[in-house]
Order: sequence, then C-alpha cells, then structure tokens
Amino acid sequence: MGVIMMFTRFLTSVAALGLTAGMAAADFKLTILHTNDFHARFEPISKYDSGCRDGDNAEGKCFGGSARLVTALAEARARAENSILVDGGDQFQGSLFYTYYKGKVAAEMMNKLGYDGMTVGNHEFDDGPEVLRGFMDAVGFPVLMSNADVSGEPHLAEVLQKSTVIERGGERIGLIGLTPEDTHDLASPGKNISFSDPVAAVQGEVDRLTEMGVNKIVVLSHSGYKVDKRVAAETTGVDVIVGGHSNTYLSNVSDKAAGPYPTMINDVAIVQAYAYGKFLGELNVTFDDAGTVTMAAGEPLIMDGSVTEDSDTVARIAELAQPLDEIRNKVVAEAASAVEGDRTVCRIQECEMGNLIADAMLARVKDQGVSIAIANSGGIRASLEPGAVTMGEVLTVLPFQNTLSTFEISGEGLVAALENGVSQVEEVKGRFPQVAGLKFTWDGTVAANEGRVQQVLVQGADGFAPIDPAKTYLVVTNNYVRNGGDGYKIFAGDDKNAYDYGPDLADVLAEYLAAQGPYQAYTDGRIARK
Repeated sequence: MGVIMMFTRFLTSVAALGLTAGMAAADFKLTILHTNDFHARFEPISKYDSGCRDGDNAEGKCFGGSARLVTALAEARARAENSILVDGGDQFQGSLFYTYYKGKVAAEMMNKLGYDGMTVGNHEFDDGPEVLRGFMDAVGFPVLMSNADVSGEPHLAEVLQKSTVIERGGERIGLIGLTPEDTHDLASPGKNISFSDPVAAVQGEVDRLTEMGVNKIVVLSHSGYKVDKRVAAETTGVDVIVGGHSNTYLSNVSDKAAGPYPTMINDVAIVQAYAYGKFLGELNVTFDDAGTVTMAAGEPLIMDGSVTEDSDTVARIAELAQPLDEIRNKVVAEAASAVEGDRTVCRIQECEMGNLIADAMLARVKDQGVSIAIANSGGIRASLEPGAVTMGEVLTVLPFQNTLSTFEISGEGLVAALENGVSQVEEVKGRFPQVAGLKFTWDGTVAANEGRVQQVLVQGADGFAPIDPAKTYLVVTNNYVRNGGDGYKIFAGDDKNAYDYGPDLADVLAEYLAAQGPYQAYTDGRIARK
C-alpha cells in the first residue's frame, strides 16, 4: 500500500511538473532592442553630442557610433531568448555623412546591424519622398508609417506600408509605424501626402492585425513622449511603444531621466533611448499565451568607452569619411567656453547657442537695414565645447544647409510669429524662437496662441523701444522658417519682398565665430518668462 501511495504521489508530481512545463512553454520572452533619432552619427560623439575630437575616443571620453552598436547588439542578442531590433525614426540628417551621402550610409549600417523594422521620422522627408524611397529600396527591413495617406505620392504609393508582421521564436509580432502629424511643418514631404491623427491610425492597424490573429503588437512611434502616452491611453491592443522624436531619456537609475523605463500607461510599455546612438534600449517583455504582457523591464545601455568598437566597422566608416575630412577638419574659430545648444534648454528658453546663431545672422545682414533676427531652436542640433572649433563641429550644430532669408513684415506679424514660437513649449518643440535685435517677455500660464507674448521691445539707435504693430520691419531668418517651417506660416508668401537665397547658415556662423576671437558664450535676458 505504501508503495502504491508513493507511486501515485510520483505520478501526481510528474503531472504537476508537466503542467508547469506546459505553462512555462506558453510564455513568450522577447527582448526589444531599439534606437531612435540617430541622425547620421556613425562616428563617436562627444558629451555635447557633437563630433568626437582627435584622441578623445581613444581616451574613453566619447560615446556611440555604429562600431559600438555592432558590439553591443551582438552581446545583447547573445543573452536574449528571442530578440528584435527596431528604430523610432530620424536616421537621416545631422552630420556631413548625410549631407554627402544622403541615406546611403544609413541604409548600409542599418543592414549591417540587422534591423527588423523602423518608422519614418520627419527628417526622413528632409529631401523629399524620392530620397526616402531610395533608402527604402536599399534596406532589408520594412519602413512603416500608419498615419498618412501616401496613395497620391508615386514614390511611396503601394510601397510604404502602415504595418507589418514579423516572426520570432515561432510567434508573430505586429509592427506599426507612426510619424509626427505636423510633418508638413517640420520637413518636406511634398503636397501629395496628408498626415492624420495618431490614435485613430494606430487603432485601425491594431484592429486589422488582431483580426489576422496577431496578439503581440509594437508601435514604432516618431511622435514624441507626450503623444506616445496619449496613444497608449486612448487605444486598445497595443503592448509596447518604441518612441522617438522628443529625444527623451527614460531610465530607472538616472536622476536626469524624464520618466521610468518603461513608462507604463494603460498596461502599455513606453520606451525611448535619448538620441544619437548614445544609448541602446533593451526592453525585456514576457507575453502569456493570450498575448498579454506579464512583465516588462529593462534599461537603456550607455554606449560609452567601455563598449569595444568593432574594428571592421571602424575601418568602413573611416573609408566613408575620407571625402568629408578636408571640410570638417578645418579649424575655423575658437571658443573660450562651452556653448550650450542642448535641445532641452534651447527649445524652452533663451540659450547660449541661440544667441550666437541669432547674433551671427543679424551681423551678416545688418548693413542691409535688417534689424531683427529670429532662429528656430529646432535648427540647433548640438553644443560646442571649448577650444578649437572645426567646420565639422559647426556643421553638426547646423546640419540642414539652410540659407539666410531676409523679408519684410509688420510689427503685428512679428508678435504673431513670436506667439507661434512659444505655443508649444510644453512639448519642447523646435519652433521656440531664439532672437537678436529684440527682447520679449512671455507668460506660460496663458493658453497657447491666446496672448502668451506680453511685451516686445525692438532695438534702435536709442536703445530698446516697444514694437510698433503698424511699422514694417526688415527681418532675417533661415529659408526653412521663412517659408513657413515650424509653424511660422505668417512669414511665408510672395508679399514679403523676401530673398531666400543668402549664404549657408553654417558658413555665416563659422565666419562670425572667427571674427570674434575666442568666443565667450553668454545669455543676456533677451527672452524672459513671467
């Protein structure tokens, strides 16, 4: 009897083990490796997000670069049960590599790294749909965008998909792309594409994928942290959102983080990994048999000097860099101090780089009677460190090949333009104005576009005086803003006596810096917030 009882207990234990094993087998573990806003930073960068100076990388002072990503990805994939690599958009624009090669180097490096999908960022449209199509034809993974109608754009119609399904470990995973709804204000998608609300677009694709039996869904969103939280809150069926656009650093260990990694909203795990390849995001997710996320945890991995660079990739990038070196290695000026150009500063307040750029623009055309300069902070892409300043560093700060534009506008129109500039501070948007030749005060407690700009003073021969709404002023900006970019539609049109074909803004900045001697960065209160 005792033997029978023992055997019965043994069978019961085996059955229990079998049930446990069955339950464990139903769980699906997936590691989502991700990048966003890489902006052609194939070489290592400094702590200022600009180019890494000679010798600094060997001393372990620099970050990122494609060669470090090769190593980090190999290590991450080795420790993962199942993994995918995805990108949150904006591979284009940001260094001479893009200026010279357009999307060709991005395609080569992303293929080498083994991406499984990416969304279209607004900068993928900087040179129009044709360049984006060339990039899409060159990569071996799907490029996605759900919230746009491209049926009227011949380069993208029936090629650019809203979503796709990939397989990993025998499981199907749905990927959905998302692009800024205001891309027409941010880039050059052309007149044949219309963009739509992200929530409705994502939900439509989720419903379609769900009907196909796909129950694990990842949104690749180049729409910013705020929009990602809204999408998570207002949709059903999304499991993970891999973000971009706002260059948000999420972390559980850093006091500099904008939120936790992942940020959980409505049971959706939202992640983002800053920008420029400085981090590799690593999110570990467990799904049950029904596709429900039962665990989501991870942390962005810093791509610092402790990550060994892959030698073959270093050599290939050095080869690609040869045509660029003569331009970018030329020393053009000297900085007596660091010049702050960080987006988290310049997109919400007066900043040192904003003053430098606006001052340089105004100085260049002041002899033409121009008295005011307005620069969009979205055009400022890096800081400068102290010491010798190379043309490569200047081009990292101002990579967009914008030209100086001069035009006429009334004082009333200028106030309206400044109102636009401070209308999206809460979202840290690039329209925030950096200025020269005027001062203004604004009140963030007032609703956007309802009179936030409280006072505007214009500099004249006798000092600063209140702006005259009826007076016509001569203004300088860049051609992107003059033609309505970043919401500055009031500057656009053929009635402004405009000239949009001045010198390249990067050349203007380099020449201004050179004339200053060792440049000392400063702010002087020209923009004040109540």
